Amino acid sequence: MARQLELKGRTYWILSEPHQGGWKACVTEVRGEDQESIGIEATAETRGAADDAAERKLRRLLRAY
Repeated sequence: MARQLELKGRTYWILSEPHQGGWKACVTEVRGEDQESIGIEATAETRGAADDAAERKLRRLLRAY
């Protein structure tokens, strides 16, 4: 399951998976049928915490532009 975000007219998915006893979340930009990883990753003990951390990183990146 993925968390979907709409930010600045673009669609992003935060995808998470189990990772070394915790969770790892990665951010992917979706453009129509194409998907591209944008290099944002976050790890945490729980899935929600990893997703939240990845979302915060994405929002900080978008504010920089």
